[in-house]
Amino acid sequence: MKHQEIMLNTLIKTNNLNGFSEDEIGDDHIYTGLETPMKVDAFEISDEEKKEKIAVLFSQIMDVMGLDLNDDSLRGTPNRVAKMYIDEIFSGLNPANKPKVALFDNKYQYNQMLVEKNITFYSNCEHHFVPIIGKAHIAYVSSGKVIGLSKLNRIVQYYAKRPQVQERLTNQIAGELSKILETENIAVIIDAKHLCVSSRGIKDDTSATVTAFYGGIFNEPNKIAELQNYLNQ
Repeated sequence: MKHQEIMLNTLIKTNNLNGFSEDEIGDDHIYTGLETPMKVDAFEISDEEKKEKIAVLFSQIMDVMGLDLNDDSLRGTPNRVAKMYIDEIFSGLNPANKPKVALFDNKYQYNQMLVEKNITFYSNCEHHFVPIIGKAHIAYVSSGKVIGLSKLNRIVQYYAKRPQVQERLTNQIAGELSKILETENIAVIIDAKHLCVSSRGIKDDTSATVTAFYGGIFNEPNKIAELQNYLNQ
């Protein structure tokens, strides 16, 4: 772990990150780094072992809340939650689930921007573990290689399926695409609704959050305008 990351973790643990407390970090949706915070031994136990442990721990949470785990409707809930966490909504934490991406030569010699818009995704806020629901728009200009359109969707889903903050999600998708396509000419725009805003706290059900990454030629005003024109069609 890098020195600055160690210092950052220490500051968080002592509730002294630039004067913010842990509650303030969560309520204000402040994130602490580009990489998803993971333990170094995160994959020393198998997914099946993780599900077993989560089921036990979640049953304890339900018990503390006063729920009757002998009820037919609730009895299987701990196992269902454990499977959902590991196999579905947080499956993007495991690098083994990273989509395999094959590159193809740009035989059509298409040298303009390619835009894939309205990619629906479901993620979860890392501060309260409630859903983030939104759409991602991706654009790139080929450097000589292209990838299948469905792989753009899969990359979005992979990074969305983990506890997230929208700014990090935006940058992680852009970074992955830039690395795969070997180009800086990447744009990622995410428009999402956060249930931690609409269902708790301020309880604002009408607001949405938009984040954007513009790399390479997408920093040029004419390219941004061209991209926005495609997205508004």
